Amino acid sequence: MEQLILSIVSLLPVVVVALTALLVMMTIAIKRSHFGVATISVIGLNLALMSVIAQAVGVIDAPQVSGDLFMFDGFARFNTGAILIAALACCTLSYGYFETLKDNKDELYLLMLIATMGAMLMTAAQHLAAFFMSLELLSVPMYGMLAYTFLRARSLESGLKYLVLSAAASATLLMGMAFVYIDTGTLLFKELSLALFTNQASTLFVLGCVMMLGAIAFKLSAAPFHAWVADVYEGAPAPIAAFLASVSKVAMMALAVRFLADAMPIATVAVDGVLSAIIILSIVLGNLLAIRQDNLKRLLAYSSIAHMGYALIALLAVGAGAAGLVSMYMAVYALTSIGAFGVVTLMSSPYRERGHTSITGEADELRFYQGLFWRRPVLTAVLTVMLLSLAGIPLTAGFMTKFMMFFAAVQGTKFWAAIFIVLGSAIGLYYYLKVLVHLYQKPKVQLEFDAHTHWGIKAGGIMVLIVTALVLIFGILPDALMQLAGFAVIR
Repeated sequence: MEQLILSIVSLLPVVVVALTALLVMMTIAIKRSHFGVATISVIGLNLALMSVIAQAVGVIDAPQVSGDLFMFDGFARFNTGAILIAALACCTLSYGYFETLKDNKDELYLLMLIATMGAMLMTAAQHLAAFFMSLELLSVPMYGMLAYTFLRARSLESGLKYLVLSAAASATLLMGMAFVYIDTGTLLFKELSLALFTNQASTLFVLGCVMMLGAIAFKLSAAPFHAWVADVYEGAPAPIAAFLASVSKVAMMALAVRFLADAMPIATVAVDGVLSAIIILSIVLGNLLAIRQDNLKRLLAYSSIAHMGYALIALLAVGAGAAGLVSMYMAVYALTSIGAFGVVTLMSSPYRERGHTSITGEADELRFYQGLFWRRPVLTAVLTVMLLSLAGIPLTAGFMTKFMMFFAAVQGTKFWAAIFIVLGSAIGLYYYLKVLVHLYQKPKVQLEFDAHTHWGIKAGGIMVLIVTALVLIFGILPDALMQLAGFAVIR
């Protein structure tokens, strides 16, 4: 009984989100209310975030281990906090965006809560069974979320593409796990490490690890498994694209870091080579493909490929010691992605009325943002800060995290990786500036899309302004972020 109570205390943030999902289900069954369900979801996510903070500072004395499946150490708690903040932001953005949806809106929050629960468990997984179950708990709700505005053909296509390709990646992941288990006879990450150093790396073990790396790269949208990302981002509703770019990426990167740090397949030459190839291809292809885009969501999708490459550099160069650096990089990337997609969300809606005609679509083309500064200067400032942070310009949080990746590459004597960071950032600066040019050009006479006149006092607008403030504060005063990242240590 005591062990059960300790496990529940360790899992408290996950339990809070699970109970919130159950309450949302009961609320939907009793009476549908978009405002009520959204409010319950936000309150539940806030309570879960407070429980994570209470565990981190010691107010709640929670054991780190919960059986063989999960390890709730500082690394898991830091990334869980980042996931809950991102989920809160996406939930807030979704409320205003889906207000005009001509269909039931309530189930979206249920799917979002379940996916968030899966993402939280991914950060603590230390067992291949927990790896797969938590990953699927995140992925399966994503299929419905991506296709939620199914009357838009692109949204339905987005969900179907992600469903088919993600299923193939999951099958590859399971086959890789099977090969590893056959060779080692264990599913625990740390025992895999012992088996590796005791028996050396057999061909079957290396094959299994490479297959798992391929599946992880797909979930991260890292090259050469990136083909799905632009179409899925473009077709997804803007707040759900933000969720995929923030919650999903943070969780998957945390799981990848723990797996590679604990199981240590990175010690083998073959897997080291595969990871190096993924990094190089991600930075090169991601940046080069983003140059050609005139669609803001596709541009952000391709730039995310490059950012996954940057984040993996520290892991390759420093190993397990890079857990805090990678966590810090992904937390800042999540914030900037939410800010950028938040602007798209505020400019868009799933359905708009023009006269007697229902117009579907989003403000995702760059031409829709021409001259935005002259009518929405604050919103333009928000998008400008986000783009400069993604580009790695000083006085933004993105500059500090990219500089730390460069420092880690040099410290780990991966000088080629440091060169790729510089070259990738130079290319990225070009297409981010292309977007900025559109923002400050002469405004168009006819506006296809525009934000609400009082967007700044809406819930989504306030959230976007808070995110912008955080990106600037962490850029100007980075010590606080570095101290927080210092807690993200894998035990």
